[in-house]
Amino acid sequence: MKKNRNKTKVARIIHAIVLLSVSLPIIFLVIKIVQMSVAPPEETYRNVADYVLMLVECILGILVIELPDILEAKFNVVTPPRIYLLYLIFLYCSIFLGEVASFYYRVPYWDDMLHAMSSMMLGALGLSLVMVLNRDRHVLVKLSPAFISVFAFCFAVSIGAIWEIYEFTLDGILGLNMQKYAVEGGGEDLIGRLALIDTMQDIIIDCLGALFISVIGYISNKRNKNWLSKWTFTVKPKEEPVALEDPVALEEPEDAKNNKTSVEC
Repeated sequence: MKKNRNKTKVARIIHAIVLLSVSLPIIFLVIKIVQMSVAPPEETYRNVADYVLMLVECILGILVIELPDILEAKFNVVTPPRIYLLYLIFLYCSIFLGEVASFYYRVPYWDDMLHAMSSMMLGALGLSLVMVLNRDRHVLVKLSPAFISVFAFCFAVSIGAIWEIYEFTLDGILGLNMQKYAVEGGGEDLIGRLALIDTMQDIIIDCLGALFISVIGYISNKRNKNWLSKWTFTVKPKEEPVALEDPVALEEPEDAKNNKTSVEC
């Protein structure tokens, strides 16, 4: 796979740090899962399912960290340097610090901060998708700034809703507490509104982050300010192969040669 040549030195260093931080814990997690499966400890802050989740997210982290390079190699989609750095920081904060280092439980509002960051990045992606189409000379319909912003908002919120479905599914399959429907540390289930607070907070923060980027995008497009020019994805034009000149076509027709001879005479 062709690597992104536009990466700065700082981006390469951060990429290496994040890749190591999600790769090295895999060995520890596998050992921990085996130990707890053979001889479960009496007092457990985390159960086997928690370590399985961390293992799965570390493996997925190794894959998704290369997503910007895959998008550029396969679809010519270039990730802005600033968005790329935020993307790497987000992966480090969510997978290593959030799950492995338990920041979701130790640091107040850690999950809320990550939801705000992800919703704004997704909003920028939504804006980019429509703006690329708007600039394409092959697309006959030109979309208004209002429509572009509404699409970006709906796009970001939709991805946030899919993430909540992902958490709900894993909670049911693995017996986890990703949606904080139970008391921390394997306690009893919460009842009524208390069981919904975490999920609803995530959705509301997703909406606010997406709305913030959508409003900025609307003003920028309406007034041609280009405020988000360094925060939006772009598509590189495909390199068209150079057509080789046909030697047969370059030869002068026989009639032209005859006419040329007659004129010279």
